[in-house]
Amino acid sequence: MKISNIASKIRPSQTLSISAEANMKKAMGVDVINFSAGEPDFDTPENVKQAAIDAINDNYTKYTQYEGNIELREAICDSLAARGLEYKPEQIVVTNGSKHALKNAFSAIIDPGDEVIVPAPYWNSYIDIINMVYGVPVVVETKKQNVFKITADELEKAYTDRTRALIINSPNNPTGVMYTRDELEAIARFAVEKDIYVISDEVYSSLVYSKKSPHISIASLGDDIYKRTIVVDGLSKKYAMTGWRVGFSASDAEVASAMANIQSNSTSNVNSIAQVAAIEALDNGNDVAADMLREFQHRRDYIVQRITDIPLLSCMIPKGAFYLFVDVSKLLGNTVGGVELKNSTDVARALMDIYNVAVVPSDAFGYNNYIRISFATSMRDIVEGARRIEKFVKDNY
Repeated sequence: MKISNIASKIRPSQTLSISAEANMKKAMGVDVINFSAGEPDFDTPENVKQAAIDAINDNYTKYTQYEGNIELREAICDSLAARGLEYKPEQIVVTNGSKHALKNAFSAIIDPGDEVIVPAPYWNSYIDIINMVYGVPVVVETKKQNVFKITADELEKAYTDRTRALIINSPNNPTGVMYTRDELEAIARFAVEKDIYVISDEVYSSLVYSKKSPHISIASLGDDIYKRTIVVDGLSKKYAMTGWRVGFSASDAEVASAMANIQSNSTSNVNSIAQVAAIEALDNGNDVAADMLREFQHRRDYIVQRITDIPLLSCMIPKGAFYLFVDVSKLLGNTVGGVELKNSTDVARALMDIYNVAVVPSDAFGYNNYIRISFATSMRDIVEGARRIEKFVKDNY
């Protein structure tokens, strides 16, 4: 007996694997600082939970439309309109988290052998989802001097007659960088000229730390790019609803219809109870979301300063999301705990094994010599985790 070739290529999520290891050590009584999880540590807002309880008591437990119930899709349209994006309910497909929206999108637009341009560092699941639909990820390593953002020139060099799409993730996981209007306009011109799709992953669009530099969706930059863009988003980060698994896509009606048909024959509708909770979050959850954003900014400012003050480490201030991308290249070549640190995975392993700090190596994101620190955790853990990272450097260098 054998598994399929495609299944053998798919890797487990490295971020989830590291987080699971950290949680296992915690269950054994070890005081692990978990900087690996991309999950807000806040509870889902009370009104959102109550809406779900009410839905159960009201017996809202049957199938809904497979693309999501109309009330939720209308609420999503209202939310997108507040960001300058005009969509109708028939252009929205509600999905089991944003990963599912990405799988739907690639399934709808990619044939076997078609290429997708993926700027690195990238969220690690992009590569495996593209592989699952028999596409070919074409990774373009961005440059630090360009603040880890892909340029139109780099896109031009990566383009072939098999290119069908490119991915933009702004704010970005793992770097926290955001694309400016000018940068997005250059990318939009490229996509329109080549007549390819843009998958715009905007799941961190609500986590932006400066009102002077707001999030801009590439879909808002004109009719030509609008019809070629598939916006992917979800409620997990903004409303602390990771376990509820409510994501969505917004796209041209023809593409949305194709994705809805795919979903109807795979998962059907998202959990009906979670859909009701999602409506409540979108309609009445923004005050709580704003409170969480302020706390994330406080944590960001603290951890940036602490890491910057540690010899041999450096980082940029993330403009969005809740991650710090830390340059550990000056740590490489040294021996720690009897192991030579050759790459970011070795650094992450030493931090976990010796100092009980879980971080994600940039190898998981298609990039070298960095680690990702998530500050979506308590200030107690951030303070203690920074102390342990400083001790790691001072003990060994």
